[in-house]
Amino acid sequence: MSLEKSELKIGNTSFKGVWIAIVMTIGTSIGGTVWTASSLYSRLEAVEAKKIPNISPLRENLGTLGTRLDTLLSQQEKLLELNTDVSKLANEIEAMKGTVAKAEIIIEDIGDVDGKIKTLTKEVEDLWQGMDYLSNPLK
Repeated sequence: MSLEKSELKIGNTSFKGVWIAIVMTIGTSIGGTVWTASSLYSRLEAVEAKKIPNISPLRENLGTLGTRLDTLLSQQEKLLELNTDVSKLANEIEAMKGTVAKAEIIIEDIGDVDGKIKTLTKEVEDLWQGMDYLSNPLK
């Protein structure tokens, strides 16, 4: 039996040949669409039936965590600035050590000069006393 010779009677209407194929195609397409829509609707109902937990405490914790992270970042920036300042101070201290070493050498030299000046002062006083004695021996 070929499609052209086929005939389908529904009520007072008869369908022949290609019309049977078209009606069957449309009918199965509509049936598949209804079945897919029904399946999707049942899945949505299942999702809606699930309870969603209260996430307010989680949001609060995340807010607190965000605040703490901001604080940590600002503290880290301050520490980096302090690190730079400490490096500068270390360089200045090294320069001061050189200056102090030079000052110690100068102080040692001054200490020797002070003793020599005292000795020279004593010798000059002795010379003056000798000159006074020579100029007036009877005194």
